[in-house]
Amino acid sequence: MHIALVQMRCEKGTINANLAAIQVYLREAISRNVDIICFPEMSITGYINPTRQPEAILRLDGPEAARFVAMTAGTAVTAIAGLVEANPQGKPFITQVVAREGRLLAYYRKKTIIDEEERWFAPGAATTVFSHPKGTCGLAICADIENPAVFADNAQQGAQIIFEAAAPGLYGEQATRNWQSGYDWWRGECHTKLAHYARENHVFISVATQAGRTIDEDFPGGGYVFSPDGACLYESPDWSEGVLYATLAIAS
Repeated sequence: MHIALVQMRCEKGTINANLAAIQVYLREAISRNVDIICFPEMSITGYINPTRQPEAILRLDGPEAARFVAMTAGTAVTAIAGLVEANPQGKPFITQVVAREGRLLAYYRKKTIIDEEERWFAPGAATTVFSHPKGTCGLAICADIENPAVFADNAQQGAQIIFEAAAPGLYGEQATRNWQSGYDWWRGECHTKLAHYARENHVFISVATQAGRTIDEDFPGGGYVFSPDGACLYESPDWSEGVLYATLAIAS
């Protein structure tokens, strides 16, 4: 299986610009014969505060999600991207959507809502896996890294590779940001926790993280692939925008 993990800047609320950037990355992945491309958490909407930017809360059947899904029409690539999803029953969800052949294939609502996110978002209730011709795939989002059950549930449902999409905001003043320390912190979290989950559940785990400075928050970047024995097979060299391409031997 050939995968692409996108480390990109996703400005908050600039949905048209984010979709345009996604399309550029997607075209490059298609030219490289990538099977699955994963974009970070909230890559379509940016990491918005839904109480301040309610106009950026999207519906799965809305035009913005439809534009993303349509990008996969006539191609062989499966694409995974993130948005803030409207919830008729209350606070919105943090959601990853999966598109293939111009249709919405699956979606996952982040289950682990903790810390400041509890004020803004509702947790999802179900684990999501989806089938690909080259393997069964699972989904996790950012703070799910603190929840071993999410990864165990994916594995129990047959996932052979789990895509972790992330946007961990960095603390401290933007003007004095130490990018290396932020990158090193998230890298350590992934190497410690995700490597353990990969080994414990005998699955591949891959990571795609938001990177760079947005209007009021910074993100550390980081692309990683951990093997079923916990080894890190691939990783991005730093926090700059780009794509980590990987080839994995997943049993059919």
